[in-house]
Amino acid sequence: MRIEATALMRFVLCMTVLWISWTPMLFAQSTYPVRPIRLLVPFPAGGAADLAARTIGEQFTTQMGQPVVIDNRPGAGGRLAAEMLARAEPDGYTLFVGVSGAITISPSLYQKLPYDVARDLLPLSRLADIINVMVVNPSSGAKNPPEFIAWAKKRGKEVRFGSSGVGQPDHLSGELFQRLTRLPMTHVPYKGGGPALVDLISGDLQVMFATYIVALPHQKSGRLRILAVTTPQRQPLLPDLPTVGESVPGFSVSNWTGLFAPAKTPRRVVNKLLAELNRGLKNPDVIKRMHGGGLEPGASASTEEFAKFIHDETVRWAKVIKDANIKVE
Repeated sequence: MRIEATALMRFVLCMTVLWISWTPMLFAQSTYPVRPIRLLVPFPAGGAADLAARTIGEQFTTQMGQPVVIDNRPGAGGRLAAEMLARAEPDGYTLFVGVSGAITISPSLYQKLPYDVARDLLPLSRLADIINVMVVNPSSGAKNPPEFIAWAKKRGKEVRFGSSGVGQPDHLSGELFQRLTRLPMTHVPYKGGGPALVDLISGDLQVMFATYIVALPHQKSGRLRILAVTTPQRQPLLPDLPTVGESVPGFSVSNWTGLFAPAKTPRRVVNKLLAELNRGLKNPDVIKRMHGGGLEPGASASTEEFAKFIHDETVRWAKVIKDANIKVE
């Protein structure tokens, strides 16, 4: 009997120790988050993606009671940060503000990527659209896309469009535009959108598809002219500005940001993040701050909808890249 009692006491003690060790884990799982969240940003501080990340990060901190640490990891057009997410633990404590270049364009530009979008990344929701615009040098005299097209057709390959680099969204916007309009424009890549805008102002370039917030000061000074937005629909922030697609059927370019987690992140964590994101993006202060940076906030209806959007965009850009025979070194 004494042996049985001793065995029973050992069993009870063992179970008690296990319960004590399991309790924090069970508690953490049921009350996510219980520690700081790291939010990977694929570009330096100060850009549109960084603004989107910091705005929603601060809102998450307020709503969920845990700090959100912004971790800027620029490099390789966003692929470096995407690789870091792919290698992170799928526990909801490492997230990524993805952009179109790393997610929907790079798979068609590079034969080997250090991550597989479909296998390694879990698309949670769109976060915001980075409003891009068709902007021209005023010397063309064009006040809308049809007028620019008519002007450009008289010049052929004398028309040069600039971009922030080969394979970047603004480059592909120009390729799509010339394919749909049959304008034989010449692409001039730069190391960043800033230097390209300088040459657009000087007249060395005739057109670009730049971010609205960067082009706006030059429009106000009269050095450049914004003709239209590149997005599928008119933007609430710019209701009087037409879309390029209104005069060029088939043209639409969304330069978006979205929230991603590592694949296999638990559904309860995903649901929590989606609920907090939808709540946060409706906050008037969040909307105001994003509008100030040329962003239009908006969440996806579901993770499935966002995943389908990414698939469709990947297929579409693959065709543009193939048709334009775009190569990267």
